[in-house]
Amino acid sequence: MDESGDSGRPQPGAGGTDPGTGPDKGKPRRTAEPGGGLLMGRPFGVPVYVAPSWFVVAALITWVFGGQLDRVLPDLGGLRYLVALFFAIAFYASVLVHELAHTVAALRYKLPVRRIQLQFFGGVSEIEKESETPGREFVLAFVGPLLSLVLGGLFYIPLQFVEAGTVPGVLLAGLMISNLIVAAFNLLPGLPLDGGRMLRAVVWKITGKPMSGTVAAAWVGRGLAVTVLIGLPLLTHTGALGNDTSEISGVETVTDALLAAILCAIIWTGAGNSLRMARLREHLPDLRARTLTRRAVPVESATPLSEALRRANDAGARALVVVDGQGSPKGVVREAAIVGVPEHRRPWVAVSGLAQDITDGMKVPAELAGEALLDRLKATPATEYLVVEETGEIYGVLSTADVERAFVKAMARPSA
Repeated sequence: MDESGDSGRPQPGAGGTDPGTGPDKGKPRRTAEPGGGLLMGRPFGVPVYVAPSWFVVAALITWVFGGQLDRVLPDLGGLRYLVALFFAIAFYASVLVHELAHTVAALRYKLPVRRIQLQFFGGVSEIEKESETPGREFVLAFVGPLLSLVLGGLFYIPLQFVEAGTVPGVLLAGLMISNLIVAAFNLLPGLPLDGGRMLRAVVWKITGKPMSGTVAAAWVGRGLAVTVLIGLPLLTHTGALGNDTSEISGVETVTDALLAAILCAIIWTGAGNSLRMARLREHLPDLRARTLTRRAVPVESATPLSEALRRANDAGARALVVVDGQGSPKGVVREAAIVGVPEHRRPWVAVSGLAQDITDGMKVPAELAGEALLDRLKATPATEYLVVEETGEIYGVLSTADVERAFVKAMARPSA
């Protein structure tokens, strides 16, 4: 199953993400990323990861398809599982092509792609920004199922020239059908599926409001989740999928119910995440460095902590910036470090010992807001940042904790 789209916004100061650049760009390398899996390569500069759950599904596909091959090609014996493993790998290669279609379209529209991940029920292209227009959103979503349909046609052509009931014939037929199923499933009009993003684009175009499109597509997605939960076992049990109901065992019934429950959970959760992210983006412009910044007082490095705090209290400030003799900022006194110093020791502790040196990445323009602000904080993780005016004058100190609290308020705020 494809869930291409925004991956969400990491919490500020929680560490950067790998954008697919660096000295090993373009060179396949088997390394691990937390929550990512094995790095298999970087097509178009975008890292492709295989999640551990993929191996579970690959083994399951090998076992199930191998059992089906025993009915069609009984002479294969144990080799049928090798053929089934090849099918599993070829199928996920097709899924990768599907995801690469999303990636190429996103890069064409100047949208950064964090990574592609092959996982339990297909793959996901983690696109970090939203399309600027409903037309681009529609194209970005449609290219994935389109490539799956094209792959289905490409497997159909050689199928006409091979003998039925042979290994090549069975593999080509299986890959053709599986790609058509992937295309059809992803065209269902509910988030987080591609069809849901297409529906979102249509509603967005009609109403002029991206949030209206997201709400409509997300609730349709939740309806699809319930339909899958109830309908998939019923289709199998009644023989609507072409199965002989007299041969359906209790194990197969439980398996179908479990598969339906997993698919339902994935679709329902994806739809909910889409709603939450849309709500957050709607309020992102409210996150402004200038309004979130704490007023700060400048102090020289040898100033005792008690004296620095007295000056801050007198000025109504909540932060301290260490400056040199010319008044240039050199460090930000960490709030956590202040709390860790007992009050009776504060007259004997210089602020320089509690300050974090200021790097270029820790200087934040006061006018930054929204995603630009979050991107700046993500690029240089820290607990406090120095906020400066265009002239270079100190405006104050921005605390990561204040930004995170603003995140929570933005998420809780009702949408317009």
